[in-house]
Formats: sequence, C-alpha cells, structure tokens
Amino acid sequence: MDCYETKTFDSRVKGNSYVGRGIVVGTSPSGEYAVFAYFIMGRSNNSRNRVFVKEGKNITIYPFDPSKVDDPSLIIYSPIREIGNSIIVTNGDQTDTIYDFIKDGKTFEEALDTRTFEPDEPNFTPRISAILNLGEKYTYKMNILKSIDKDGSDCQRFTYSYPSVKGLGHFIHTYQGDGKPLPTFFGECERVEIPEDIDEFTKTIWNSLDEDNKISLCVRYISLKDRTEREVIINKNQEA
Repeated sequence: MDCYETKTFDSRVKGNSYVGRGIVVGTSPSGEYAVFAYFIMGRSNNSRNRVFVKEGKNITIYPFDPSKVDDPSLIIYSPIREIGNSIIVTNGDQTDTIYDFIKDGKTFEEALDTRTFEPDEPNFTPRISAILNLGEKYTYKMNILKSIDKDGSDCQRFTYSYPSVKGLGHFIHTYQGDGKPLPTFFGECERVEIPEDIDEFTKTIWNSLDEDNKISLCVRYISLKDRTEREVIINKNQEA
C-alpha cells in the first residue's frame, strides 16, 4: 500500500453506503484557495430531519421540520465557526468548546482534551474536528476522539498537522461503513484530490454520497490573497 497515494473523493467513498459525517480540508491546485467541506448523513428519521443554515460566516444545523423533534438540543449545533484567522469545522458541539478555548488564548488540542467521543453506546461515535489557520502561512489540523475499545472504557486522541500542499486534501469521517454497531473510522486521514473549481468539487462529493443517507453538504473556498469566499450549501430536504 502506498501511504502517499492520493485519490479522488468519489473513489474514497465508492461502494460505502454510510461514512457518517465527514470533513475534508486542503488546498486548490493553484494554491490560491484554502478549501474545506463538511457533510452529514443519517439513517433514522430524526437524523434525516436536518438542514444547514448560514448565519453570517457560520453554519448551524437546524431541524427541517421542528414539529418532528422531541429534543432540539440533539439536533441544533454549529459545525462551522470562525474566530480571527481560524475556521473551526466539527461534527458536534465541540465547535463551541474549541471556539471558547481559542478566544481565551488556548489551543485546539487543549480544547479537545476536555472532550471525548459521543456516549451513544454501542457505536461510541467519534468526534471529528478540524481547524484551518489562515494567518501568514496557511496550515490546518484534524483531530479524532474515539473509544479505545468496544466497551467505551476510555478515549484515545489523535491530532494531525498539515502544511498547505497544492491540490492535496485530507478526509476524515466517523465510520468505516454501515453496520451494527457502526464501525469507527481508523487509520490516518485519507489523502484526496482537491479540484480548482468549487462547483466541480461540490458535485463530486454530493453525487458520491449514498442517495438514501446523505443529508447536507457545505463546501467553501477561501482566497489566501484577500480572504474572499465562495460557498455552496446543499440540503437534501430543500432540493426541488
């Protein structure tokens, strides 16, 4: 196996009906754009009753049909927030934890040391997080918090730090595939190709995800020259 092999996004998820929630971070081939994507999938009616809503520079997940939600706290959270020169992307309310720690002058890792995987036995869904640092030199980090065993007895923590490399991205997701219990993602973040065009990348990701299980997707390209942004959001619940 070539540890430096870089594949297209669609080849990474081909034949996999349930990768869960996923984060991709990287750089466009020209080196002009910092790029990230975040998507959610779901199998239950409650999980599928969600949409991404843009609020300023941030994204919040809301129920599509509030009347079908018993506990909104399980649905509503902000997977994407900005603070200073940093963009935080996560699959849960640890977004707020990271935001608060950075606001107080602390680090991404310090914030995640206070969190653990989700207590949804027997899946023990991992918490996945990323931070794009868009200062003088663009770099990014990705993190996963996951159970150390099938019993959820403790948490193991992995943080990966990456320089910006033209055309290269890294992909992390919560599950290896469908199953009972759901098998947790393992190994290093997967290397994926980043296209120059946001519409191409959005289409590739959305069309690659399982039709029954995909819910929402956000893709954003940020100019490293002037911080202008282009963003595409797709919500299956709002498709015509």
